[in-house]
Amino acid sequence: MQLVLAALLLADPSAGPAPLVSTAGTSYLTAVSIAAEQPVKVSAVTGDHLYWQFPATAGRRPELAIDVKLPTEGRTGDHAWTVEVFDGLRRRQACVGGEQSPVAETSATSMTLGCRLRQVRSWAEPWDGDPLPGTYYVRLSSTELPEKDLGLPVEVSLKLTAPTGDTGADQGSLAAPLVPDNRPGEVLTTRPPAPVEKEDDSTFSFDWLPDFSSRWVWTASGGVLAALAGLVGFSWTRRRRV
Repeated sequence: MQLVLAALLLADPSAGPAPLVSTAGTSYLTAVSIAAEQPVKVSAVTGDHLYWQFPATAGRRPELAIDVKLPTEGRTGDHAWTVEVFDGLRRRQACVGGEQSPVAETSATSMTLGCRLRQVRSWAEPWDGDPLPGTYYVRLSSTELPEKDLGLPVEVSLKLTAPTGDTGADQGSLAAPLVPDNRPGEVLTTRPPAPVEKEDDSTFSFDWLPDFSSRWVWTASGGVLAALAGLVGFSWTRRRRV
């Protein structure tokens, strides 16, 4: 009996099941944090935009499964819903699996949405839009429905999983996660340091000259041709003295 009590006292409380999340944000700044395998169950109304956020590390393939219980009374038409995922830079990430934008008929009582992201990479080129480690935002909303159906109660259940993908697919490292500096209600007083300009010791500077390009060449050539054409035309049309 003493051994059992000692084991319970030494047990890690964080090893238990994650608590239920029963709220959702209404914008990026108020997005509610969720974790993988954490149950989410929220009561809302049609017309709301629901936001959640979750962290993702390199080598993971985040996947969302969403069930929406639609109102059974008061509906007058079909309802279209959509789930979207954005990274920390507010770039929309493509869903490579799952029903992202289903349409529920008037008689339907529920609908299922899903989104499976591409594998989170450890690095990417600056112009690439691949998912990188950092914070991701989930937005669930009803996109098309009759105006009379706005405000009807719905119940949303969400489940996030993050299985491991191919860890050897890419090689590299990211300097810092893509997490925006969001501190609502706080005034940011710090400013980035101004760039230091290198002093030029030379007495003469040609910085005032414009950068010559093909546009300057075509403009100058056109001006010369226009002047020559004007001189030729003037010589043809002027009256000769007898």
